[in-house]
Amino acid sequence: MKVAVLGSGLMGKEAARDLVQSEGVEAVGLADIDLARAQKACSQIQSPKLRAFSVDASNREELAKFICQYDVIINALFYSFNEIVASTAIKVGVSSVDLGGHIGHITDRILELNEEAKAAHSTIIPDLGVAPGMINILAGYGGSKLDKIESIKMYVGGIPVKPEAPLEYNHVFSLEGLFDHYTDHSLIVRNGLKQEVPSLSEVESIYFEKFGPLEAFHTSGGTSTLPHSYPFLDELEYKTIRYPGHAEKFKLLVDLNLTRNDYEVEVKGQKVRPREVLLKVLDPIVDLKDKDDAVLLRVIVSGKKNGEKTTYEYEMTTFKDRTNNVTAMARATANTISVVAQMIGNGTIAKKGVHPPEQIVPGKEYIEEMAKRNIIITEIEKQEKSPVNA
Repeated sequence: MKVAVLGSGLMGKEAARDLVQSEGVEAVGLADIDLARAQKACSQIQSPKLRAFSVDASNREELAKFICQYDVIINALFYSFNEIVASTAIKVGVSSVDLGGHIGHITDRILELNEEAKAAHSTIIPDLGVAPGMINILAGYGGSKLDKIESIKMYVGGIPVKPEAPLEYNHVFSLEGLFDHYTDHSLIVRNGLKQEVPSLSEVESIYFEKFGPLEAFHTSGGTSTLPHSYPFLDELEYKTIRYPGHAEKFKLLVDLNLTRNDYEVEVKGQKVRPREVLLKVLDPIVDLKDKDDAVLLRVIVSGKKNGEKTTYEYEMTTFKDRTNNVTAMARATANTISVVAQMIGNGTIAKKGVHPPEQIVPGKEYIEEMAKRNIIITEIEKQEKSPVNA
């Protein structure tokens, strides 16, 4: 199969690295609007399968001309490009996957292209990062083992192994995206009803082996397409994991309107967006640099199986690859999107149309492929026996 990767940033570069190491992949095109950046990434990977290209993804004609040469497209660009890439892939009859982004209902608009994708014989799977992405696949896998799904609870965090003041956090993906997830409201399901709650709210304690006490709180976008796939859940929620005290500190910044995307103030006669100032101020403070990070994940799917209350719990703790200097977040994210792209290319996923991960990615095979990349996801089944009447 031939695979194109759009974007030579960290996620794109690591997806390309995994692709060239996979037997079933014969050629990989790594495209960026900045050719020098794509060439630098290629030189770091060093594979005869890999070539760098200059492509402006905002130019539909240029994009179409490039991607029509490939079987599957991995879109590792910022989420504002997701719709244009998906629709262009459908237009030229190729398949594509992206890293997600529910801000502005972009994924919802991609899902509306289902019939067009079927007609074009394309498979389109959005939301294939970690959250959304990995958590969707695991939620769908656990749900497939139940006769009735009642509850899905998900917890994910990309955190530094050794936290430092003031925020005990280092960003491992777009800081701008982080602001969106902390600022916008979070969609949950409680007592069978969809509702929105403020992000950074309902903080709870959570524990993982090798880590001290941590906290988890609501953030936007994490429930992804799950409310559409499972419309009759009693409970659905997604929470982000951080070190204790992080939510309280960041909530102050949100409450002061410093993270809003639509807010301006006047300073000495000039319009200034506080968000842009905060991004510039925080970026060097929370830059991960060469420090070690970890990705923690827990997905709990509960319901009925053979009349008994049954729970499937999935857990993962992944650390930085020091040999290749690849962050834990890049490993978990890039390997997920690469594995699924290859499943489309080799026919493991054959269904056409636009489908969210939980509906189309085979969980057992996904877990096995991730284990080959030393990303270990464990499964525990718990069953509560119904009391027998005397």
